[in-house]
Amino acid sequence: MTILIKYACGVDMASKKFDVCLTSLDIELNTKIKGTKKFDNTASGIKAFYEWLQKKCKSTGTPVYILVEATGVYHEELAYSLSAKGANISVVLPNKAQKHLQSLGLKSKNDKIDAYGLSLMCAQQKHEEFKPLDPFYYELKTITRFYQTTQENITAYKNQLHALEYGVYSSNKIKSEMKKLISANEKLKDCLVKEMKKLVNDRPDIKKKIENILGVKGIGFITVCTIVAETAEFENFKNIPGLVSSAGFDVVENTLGKHVGKTKISKRGNSRIRRALHLPSFVVVKYEKRFKVFYDRIFERSLKPLKAYVAVQKKMLVLIYTLWKNNQEYNSNIYFQNLEKKVAQN
Repeated sequence: MTILIKYACGVDMASKKFDVCLTSLDIELNTKIKGTKKFDNTASGIKAFYEWLQKKCKSTGTPVYILVEATGVYHEELAYSLSAKGANISVVLPNKAQKHLQSLGLKSKNDKIDAYGLSLMCAQQKHEEFKPLDPFYYELKTITRFYQTTQENITAYKNQLHALEYGVYSSNKIKSEMKKLISANEKLKDCLVKEMKKLVNDRPDIKKKIENILGVKGIGFITVCTIVAETAEFENFKNIPGLVSSAGFDVVENTLGKHVGKTKISKRGNSRIRRALHLPSFVVVKYEKRFKVFYDRIFERSLKPLKAYVAVQKKMLVLIYTLWKNNQEYNSNIYFQNLEKKVAQN
C-alpha cells in the first residue's frame, strides 16, 4: 500500500483565471498528478477551488500544501482568502519558480505546465507559510510608491520643459501646460506626505521607531517610510543577509579558474529600496563623520565613487534594520562599530 507524505498544489495565477495542478508525494518520493483544473480569479472562483481541493484530499488525512507564484497583485486575494481559511499556502517569487521549471527540463511553457512545475516544486521543497500582514503596511506602501511615481513624473516634466526652453523651436502653449503639470504634481506630492504623516501618527509604536531612525543625518521621514513599507516592518527577514539580498545589495562574484570577472551587487531585489537610499547616501556621507570614513576607505580601495556610495547605502539599510529591531535611538558611537563587522560579513 502506497503511503502518502503530502499533497502539493501548484497555482499559476493570471488576472482573470488561475490554473491549478494537484500532485501527491509518497514515502518513496514518487509524485503523481491527482488533478488539474482552471478557476476564475474571483471570490466565487477561489471558493470553488478550495472546495475542489478539499474534495480531492478529504479522505486521506494527508497534509495539503499550496504554492502560488507571485504575479503582480493577482495572487493576493487568493493568498489572503485561503490563509484566512487556515490553508497552508506559500508564495514564491517568479524568478525562483522559473529556475526550478528549467531544472526540471520543462522546455514548453503554458499555464498548465507552469502549474504542474509549481506543484512539483511544492512537493520537493519546503516553503515558508504565507502570513497576512498588518493592513497599515499595505496602505503605507501604496502611498510611498505613488509618491515615488509622482516624483519621477515631476523630474520627467522638468527635463522636457528644460528642453523646450532651450530648443530652437518652442511652444508657449506646451510650456504653459508643462508648468501646470509640474505644479499639480508638486501639490499632489505634498498631499501624499501629509497622508504618510497622518497614517504614522495613528500608530504611536511605529512613529517612535521612525523617530529613532531620523536621528541619522541624511535619512528623512519619506526614506524611512518607503523602506518600512517595502520590507513590511522587516517582518519576513530573520537576519541581515536575507534583507541585503532582498534589496539587491548582495555581492555577486564572477570568478572561474583563470577567469577573473567583475564583482558587483546583484540588483536582483527590490529596486525601490535602492532608489530610496540613493540620494540620502550623499547626504549621510557629508554630515555623518563615520559614514564619511567608511566611504573614503571603500573609495581608496576601488577608486569608484559610485561603488563606495552603494556600500554606504547597504550600510544605511542595515543600520535602519538594526535600529528598528532594537527599538533604540541612533548613536553612532555604539552602532557603527557593530555594523562594521556585520556589513563586512555580508
